[in-house]
Amino acid sequence: MRGWWDDLTRVQKWAFGALAFGLVALLPLFPPPMLETPNTSFGGTMAQFAMVAIIAIGLNVVVGQAGLLDLGYVGFYAVGAYTVALLTSPASPWNKIGPNGWFSEDWAWLGCVPLAMAITAISGLFLGTPTLRLRGDYLAIVTLGFGEIIRLAADNLASVTNGPRGLNEVAYPRLGVSEDLPNGVFSSGNAAGAANYGTWWFWLGLVLMVVVLMLVGNLERSRVGRAWVAIREDEDAAEVMGVNTFKFKLWAFTIGAAIGGLSGALYAGQVQFVAPPTFNIINSMLFLVAVVLGGQGNKLGVVLGAFVIVYLPNRLLGVEFLGINLGDLKYLFFGLALVVLMIFRPQGLFPARQKLLAYGRTARELLANPMREVKS
Repeated sequence: MRGWWDDLTRVQKWAFGALAFGLVALLPLFPPPMLETPNTSFGGTMAQFAMVAIIAIGLNVVVGQAGLLDLGYVGFYAVGAYTVALLTSPASPWNKIGPNGWFSEDWAWLGCVPLAMAITAISGLFLGTPTLRLRGDYLAIVTLGFGEIIRLAADNLASVTNGPRGLNEVAYPRLGVSEDLPNGVFSSGNAAGAANYGTWWFWLGLVLMVVVLMLVGNLERSRVGRAWVAIREDEDAAEVMGVNTFKFKLWAFTIGAAIGGLSGALYAGQVQFVAPPTFNIINSMLFLVAVVLGGQGNKLGVVLGAFVIVYLPNRLLGVEFLGINLGDLKYLFFGLALVVLMIFRPQGLFPARQKLLAYGRTARELLANPMREVKS
């Protein structure tokens, strides 16, 4: 399959990719019986998958591309979600919706998305500047602490974040308003039928996922992406060869943080409620599982890894075996999967293929027929 894919032209790859994403977009409307989730909304499951897939792509930039072990990525996810909630929730003292605010009610969520990404990127810059000179376990502990600091700050700053009670009535896109749906297709009131609000959030998340994949793909083929791979393989050797390792690691951290902020904004609008328990260390580990399971460095592989960690618990929800609800054992299943994976396939289910990132096709053609270039 990989050989067939590599032999395709760029136009053919785009055509097959567009067809594949079109088929995936139709899944909530025509769910295959083998994929249906009988005890929960399939559209809602797919919306959650799109959100986690964006997180996995951002974390893959940090962990898979640059080789930086980040255990507190959920902190960036929380910053993005709380940025939207603080600016749009009526329970927030910083609410900016209304005649005296910055946003109209219909476009508040959309206006907050770039702000959430910018603020999260700045937080990644501030965290990375003093800490990215650390490596390995030391960097992992620092990032783990960052994620916990964000959660505890949201839990204790009750005057701003409303503490453990959270912020409700967060803004969301007001589209498709009608008599049957006075709040639009993205509201939780649109809970019936195949095209419910979960399906609409999935479609929106799918569009954002494509944009992020295009951005990350272009970065992989650029000088920045080649520097990330060099740092991941051997940071000392990369530095000896003239790569400014600190600068490129900071780039990875900042870009990954911005993508995490985008996913946090998507979560805040979709759930319309933000509270500290969502951003615990367990969720941060699940995001990392998606990257490791799918294949570090492979952006499409981590998307499939995200699908596994979202779909499996929802598919097993309500399924009992010996009186045990299998949906409650997701951490056991993922733990066993990681142990087996590390023994038999440590590179992940869909590992990144080591190849030339720039001018790869031209180089392969010249190697296959070197005399053609000489004659021309």
